[in-house]
Amino acid sequence: MAPTGVLLLAYGSPERPEDVEPYFTHIRGGRTPSAEAVAHLRERYERVGGGTPLLRITQEVREALEAELNDGAGEPAYRVHAGMKHWHPFAGDVMRGMAAEGIRRIVVLPLAPHYSHISIGGYRRIVDEAQAALGDPFEIRFVESWHMEPAFLDLVADRVRAALPAFAAIEPERTVCVFTAHSLPERIREWRDPYESQLHESSEAVAKRLGLRHWRIAWQSAGSTGEPWIGPDILDELDAMKRAGFAAVLQVPIGFVSDHLEILYDIDVEAAGRAAELGLAFARTRLPNADPDFVRTLARIVTAA
Repeated sequence: MAPTGVLLLAYGSPERPEDVEPYFTHIRGGRTPSAEAVAHLRERYERVGGGTPLLRITQEVREALEAELNDGAGEPAYRVHAGMKHWHPFAGDVMRGMAAEGIRRIVVLPLAPHYSHISIGGYRRIVDEAQAALGDPFEIRFVESWHMEPAFLDLVADRVRAALPAFAAIEPERTVCVFTAHSLPERIREWRDPYESQLHESSEAVAKRLGLRHWRIAWQSAGSTGEPWIGPDILDELDAMKRAGFAAVLQVPIGFVSDHLEILYDIDVEAAGRAAELGLAFARTRLPNADPDFVRTLARIVTAA
């Protein structure tokens, strides 16, 4: 029998400064951004080395997950592929290659734990369009969310435990954990989109595992689209926590699983810089990336699907 295919989906990220404009144009649906907007985004990438390791990390996850899923099998039962939404390798191209390999059953797993019609729904539309263009070759199992997967929650809790000793010299009552995810436009509330409620559910579950007394939820990386986005923004929340008397902030980016611009710049540069201006001790938890415990978590999700 042909192996089961697994398609990991990620957002995509330019790897070189010259890739920023075509990447940004793709995000905008083919509309060319202004020179000022491109320069602003390129400057952010240059601040973190010219590009991000998202593609490399995703490929490392792909390789490790395939090995994990096939561990002990005489013949490979799974073939794992990785596709991107807004950059190479594009998900539709990857699906074309999977069909050419003879794969007929696939599990599609977005590398983002919380569902939104805008984010994960966008991945689903790409998959459905590619499926139709190829003549419906696949039986598809699409994992829409995995924000309450126990192994994922345990992993995040372990990351928090590992990070909190950095604040050992500060009174526990003056330390707060802030769970963050990518902000989205407020209009998702009109659709009864589950994104906000899922973030609250997973954050609360981690806080309960740890017995946290002081924790909050904030948002980050909002776009500049001229419409209101979900808040409070982490930069504003840092101001609020300073006023509330906290001395240390641990940011827990629970909505992300890989190092990319929203981590390396929005947290490590912007949020860390604001915290320093306010005199707050600041750190963030380590991202799962391609760590073995995260790969095992993904394997559990795939086999369940």
